[in-house]
Amino acid sequence: MLHSILHLLQSLYSPEGLRELIRAGGAPLVCTIVFIETGFFVGFFLPGDSLLITAGIFSYAGVIPLKWLLLPVMFCAIAGDQVGYWIGRSAGSALYRREDSFFFRRSHLQRAHDFYEKYGGRAVILARFVPIVRTFCPPVAGAAKMPYSRYLIFDTLGGVFWIGAMILGGYSLGHFIPNIGQYIHYVIAVVAVISVLPAVIGVLRSRRAPTAPAGPIVFNQKVK
Repeated sequence: MLHSILHLLQSLYSPEGLRELIRAGGAPLVCTIVFIETGFFVGFFLPGDSLLITAGIFSYAGVIPLKWLLLPVMFCAIAGDQVGYWIGRSAGSALYRREDSFFFRRSHLQRAHDFYEKYGGRAVILARFVPIVRTFCPPVAGAAKMPYSRYLIFDTLGGVFWIGAMILGGYSLGHFIPNIGQYIHYVIAVVAVISVLPAVIGVLRSRRAPTAPAGPIVFNQKVK
């Protein structure tokens, strides 16, 4: 079991492995990975952006029909976030007292909390494009008691926009750049750099800002 998990992780972060996984698993595998990344804390390390871009490129190459990829993955991205929202809604403050583990980091939750406090309801949309934050933002919104109808609207818009931008972006690359599959290493590298850029900027800003004593995570009462 451990060997299989390690092999899967190695494949997810290897261009060759990622290509083989998508070829072998097709749209169901892409849907499953997106659902786990957006719905469970265990999914924060999954490479959502690079996976979707690569899937879009392969869709243009005829490996996966676009109609069987785009809408199902959008649905899974939205459904996964609903799971995360209700986890936060039901667990509430107990979620923030949970100890760190291999699959859970309170620092990730704090980062999503700060992101949510800064952007309010818009964070549900914007978080889709920020790795780790997109995994932890739904439970943060749930714990903040964001009205579910409002959350669902923001989340649906964010899910459609994120999945559409990534998959159709990869599809367009396949259309406009001949033999893009031969340069998939560079594509994944660029996507990875762009994905982690917001996190790097956030870390640099936090280092420049004056530090305050650590305390419990507290939400503003007003949900924007």
